[in-house]
Amino acid sequence: MPLIELREVRKSYGGEDGAAAVEVLRGISLSIHAGEFVALMGASGSGKSTLMHILGCLDRPGAGTYCYAGRDIAGFSADELAWLRREAFGFVFQGYHLIRTLDALRNVEVPAVYAGLPAQARAARAAQLLRRLGLGERLENRPSQLSGGQQQRVSIARALMNGGHVILADEPTGALDSKSGAEVMALLEELAGAGHTVILITHDRDVAARARRIVEIRDGRIIADTQPAQEPSAGGPSAAPRAASPAALPSSGEFAARMRAGVGRTASAWMDAREAVASAWRTLGVNRYRTLLTLLGIVIGVASVIVMLAIGMGTQARVIEKMALFGTNRMYVVPGGDNARGLGGTLSESDVALLRPVPNVAAAMPFLQGQVTLRAGNVDAAARVWSVTPDAPRILNWKPVRGVFFTWQDERDLATVLLLGKKVRERLFGKTDAVGRYVLVNNVPFQVIGELAEKGAVTGDSDDDDVVLMPFSTGSRRVLGQTHLSWISVLVDDLSKADATEKAITAQLQAAHHVKDFRIYNQAAAVQAQEDTQNTLTLMLGLIAAISLLVGGIGVMNIMLMTVKERTREIGIRMATGARQRDIQRQFLAEAVMVSLVGGCAGVVLGLAIGAALIFWNVPLIFSVRAILGAFGCALATGLIFGFMPARQAARLDPVVALASE
Repeated sequence: MPLIELREVRKSYGGEDGAAAVEVLRGISLSIHAGEFVALMGASGSGKSTLMHILGCLDRPGAGTYCYAGRDIAGFSADELAWLRREAFGFVFQGYHLIRTLDALRNVEVPAVYAGLPAQARAARAAQLLRRLGLGERLENRPSQLSGGQQQRVSIARALMNGGHVILADEPTGALDSKSGAEVMALLEELAGAGHTVILITHDRDVAARARRIVEIRDGRIIADTQPAQEPSAGGPSAAPRAASPAALPSSGEFAARMRAGVGRTASAWMDAREAVASAWRTLGVNRYRTLLTLLGIVIGVASVIVMLAIGMGTQARVIEKMALFGTNRMYVVPGGDNARGLGGTLSESDVALLRPVPNVAAAMPFLQGQVTLRAGNVDAAARVWSVTPDAPRILNWKPVRGVFFTWQDERDLATVLLLGKKVRERLFGKTDAVGRYVLVNNVPFQVIGELAEKGAVTGDSDDDDVVLMPFSTGSRRVLGQTHLSWISVLVDDLSKADATEKAITAQLQAAHHVKDFRIYNQAAAVQAQEDTQNTLTLMLGLIAAISLLVGGIGVMNIMLMTVKERTREIGIRMATGARQRDIQRQFLAEAVMVSLVGGCAGVVLGLAIGAALIFWNVPLIFSVRAILGAFGCALATGLIFGFMPARQAARLDPVVALASE
C-alpha cells in the first residue's frame, strides 16, 4: 500500500467576482511509497509548489482524492490536519522560513512545542540535531546571524524534530551557493538512506537527478515518471535501504486510533500557558520601543484609575471628617412642636432616659446651653456654657487636647470643674496653659481641668471654639438654675437606619408626652445623603479615569492587528510545523495579555508613586486595595478582550497564503 496516493487531484484558483478560474493541477495521479526519494520537477508555474502544499496538508485538493496511509484526508478536521503535519511531515523551504525572533535552538524546537514535548526533552533533542548537522556552536544565533546554508540546515533539523517521516523540500538549494547547495543535497540523500521519505520539489534537472525517482510536471499534469532502474546491491556506494516498507504501515484502524490520540493529546494547561507566556515575552522583547508605546496607554489608564479613586475616597473622608465636627451620626430632639401656634413643650432628664433603650441609639445626652461671665485675674470674658454629661466626647466627637474630661463622679458630685474652648482660653490666659488654673463663673470658682481641641466650626453667629463645657448637674443646678433642657443629643449606631430610628424616638416621646411637643433634627440622614453623593462623585472620577484604560485597550488591539500582519509568514511557519488554530490564538492572546499584565504592574507602581507625592503635598488620598486590584484586573481584561479579535484573525489565516506573505 502506498504511503501517499493521489487520484485525479485537481486544484483551481480564482473564479470569484466574475473572474475566470485558473486550473493549476489537472488530474494528478501519483503514488509514493515509504522510504522513496522522489523529485517533482517542473518549470515555474507548472503547479509543483501547489502539489507540494497539498502533499504536506497545507492545502486541500479542489477535486480528486488524497490518501495518506490509506486514509482519505478529505474528511480530516483542521486539528487532524495539523496533527498530520506535526507528526508525519517536515518542511524544508527555499526561503528557509525560520522565525526571526527565535534562535536556532528554539526554531528547531517549534514542532515539539505543539506536540506537547516537555521543555527539557525538546531542548536536548533540538541541540542533538543541530550538532549532528554541524551547528553545535550556533545554538543561540538568530537567523540573521546565520549564513544561507546554516539556515537551511536549521530548517532540516526542524523538519526532523518530530521524526520527519516525510521530508518535503521545496527548492531547498534555490537560494544557496553551489557549495552550500551540495551540502544540503548530501543531507537529503543521507535522510533518504536512513529511511525517510523525501519529496524534492525543484526546477533544476541536475538537482532532480540526485533523487531515485523523477516525476516531471508540466501545466498541471504529470508528463513523465522515471522509476529507478535497479536497486544497488547491499553495501554498494549508493546503497540506501528503506527503513520503512509498505508492510510497516499502520492499518487504517491503527492510524485512526493514533490520530485520535495525537489530536487529543496536548501539554498540560500549565505547560501551555508557560510556553505561551515565554514566547510572548521573547517576541515583545524584540520590538521594545513599540511595546513600550503600547504599554503607555495601559500604564496611564491603571495609574489614573488608582489615583482618581484614591483622591475621591480621600476627599470623601475629609468631607465626612469635617461634618463629624457638627455631628455626622447625631440627632437633636428640640422642645416645641411643628406648629408654631401649638404647645411649646419642654424636655427633661427623664426624656433622656426614655431614649436610651431605643434600637440603634448608641447614647443619649441632656444638653443645656446658657451665657456666663468668666473672670481670670483681671480679665473678664463673656462666653457660652454647655452643660453636658461625660458622654459628650463620644457624642460630640470632641476631645480635650490638654488635660482630661470630667467623669461621672464629677457629674454626681456637682463638681465645679470645666473645660475651655480654644478661643476662651486665649482670651483669658493668652498662650499660657490653663489646665489646673481657676476661673470665676458668675463669681463661682471653677477649676480648669482641660482644654478642648480646636473645631474651627462656625454655626450661624456662634463659634464652637468660644464655649465652656461643665458637668450637666453643675451647670443646671449651680450656674444656670434650670433643669429644662435646651435639647437632647442622640448618637446613632447605623446611619442607614437613621430614618427608622427617628420614627422610633418620635413614637417613644409622643407616647410619654401624649402630644408631639418636640421636633427632631436628623443630622444622620443628611450625612448619609452627603456620603451617597460623594460615592457617586468618586465613581464618576473612576469612570472618567477608566476611559484612558479603554483607549489603552484600543491601542493594544491596534498594535496586535499590526503584529498579525507583520508576522503572517511566522503564523504560516507555525501552522506548517503542526500548530493548531487554538495554539496560534493562544500565542497572540498571551502577547496581548502580557502587554496588559506588564502595563498593569507598571501602572500600579506609578499610581502609588503619584499618590505618595500628592500625600506629601497634603492632598487627601485613601488608597483602596479593592480599587488597585480592580484597576489591575481591568487591565488584564482589557488585554484579553481587545487581544481576542487579532488573535482570532491570526488563527484563521490560510497556511498557504500565510507562508507566501512577505
